[in-house]
Amino acid sequence: MSGADSMVTLQERLVNLINQLNMPILETSLVISRWTNRLLSQLKEHTNELPSNLSEPWPLDSEPVESSASFDLEKALSLVDRDRMDILDTLIRVTLEEEQMLVSDALGVMRSWEHLARNQLSQAAGPGQLFSPTEIPDDF
Repeated sequence: MSGADSMVTLQERLVNLINQLNMPILETSLVISRWTNRLLSQLKEHTNELPSNLSEPWPLDSEPVESSASFDLEKALSLVDRDRMDILDTLIRVTLEEEQMLVSDALGVMRSWEHLARNQLSQAAGPGQLFSPTEIPDDF
């Protein structure tokens, strides 16, 4: 399968599973972050010159919401559904292997998801919003 087809397959599977599981943005972001870091590390082992759209997070679309709310990050992390996160993690791993995706293509897809997650997290005014479902635009 071509690189573009593999990227579309990964994207479609991510959209379908995240919607099906009604996955909170915090959980989505944790899994995407883990994969982004893993793929970036693999890519850096083979090249020193990476385009900035792969080597760095994409800029936010809007200014982050200022919040005076404080909360215990460890408590929020203790509330995540590890099984749901494992399912998403497994879907990504299996798709990358099945499609034999280039690491750079996979990282490009992860960067787009990271961008989506960071934008949503930047608009969270309190801890409850971290557990709001991941909102995926129709044109994503």
